[in-house]
Amino acid sequence: MKLVTIRKPGGETPGIATEQGIIDVAEAGTALADEIDFELPASASDFFRRALDYLPALQKLLDMSVSETFLYKEEDLELGPVVPAPGKIICIGLNYRQHAIESGLELSSTPVLFSKFQNAIAAHGDEVPLPDTATQYDYEAELVVVMGKKASHVSEADALNYVLGYCNGNDVSVRDLQTRTSQWLLGKTLNNFLPIGPYLVTADEIPEPQNLRIQAWLNDELRQDSNTRDMVFSVRAIVSYISQYFPLEAGDIIATGTPEGVILGKANPEWMKPGDAVTVEIEKLGRLENRMVSA
Repeated sequence: MKLVTIRKPGGETPGIATEQGIIDVAEAGTALADEIDFELPASASDFFRRALDYLPALQKLLDMSVSETFLYKEEDLELGPVVPAPGKIICIGLNYRQHAIESGLELSSTPVLFSKFQNAIAAHGDEVPLPDTATQYDYEAELVVVMGKKASHVSEADALNYVLGYCNGNDVSVRDLQTRTSQWLLGKTLNNFLPIGPYLVTADEIPEPQNLRIQAWLNDELRQDSNTRDMVFSVRAIVSYISQYFPLEAGDIIATGTPEGVILGKANPEWMKPGDAVTVEIEKLGRLENRMVSA
């Protein structure tokens, strides 16, 4: 199942992307309230509070002959971030072998964790402002894991059972702020510095997250072209590891690291500037596109 978030004046609502168009789940739930014996989420925040619990209801809605009243062309909608307000945004550093090599850094024996804040979340098509308080702006294509229920002290073998699905992410980074101190946060969580989307593809459609092609283009130039099998720590290992120390909740997201090909790894780096566009494409997850602008 391909899920989206629909931006509306009254707030964000969940949607399902189909070959016929996008079903507005909240509208369908209101209109069909007297005809169905299952509950549909009324808002995006409602859905992500207990995401995995809602999937059977969404599947029942898909199996119905849905009226065109609730069906929209994607181009007629404004899509929001596929997870509009994650409770936790956890990022994994240096998690691709070749990226660690190009960065001149040794592989860690345990996952390197850092975070971003909610102000960094952005949608497919949103502009990413680049303030003039820094200069070394970089892209990072990443597979983003979206949690579907609480995970605490889970095993690697069981870890994927807690995952709702996956989406594209771009961990936009500003290197001169990131490396100012030993803590990376400052260079990672400026406004709109984590676009995600356009789709959240449920885990049943991605049974093996460790064999997905991951690519990024800067303007029209292919810059990153790798596969998630180059990860040092798999999705299973990451989810299990984090859950040993603090619980992961429904709607939390994990950006699992970037492969080689970032600007930081180039001998003569030419950093991103306003007007540049970055496209991230991960196999089966669609294309995430965002343009850089002056702040």
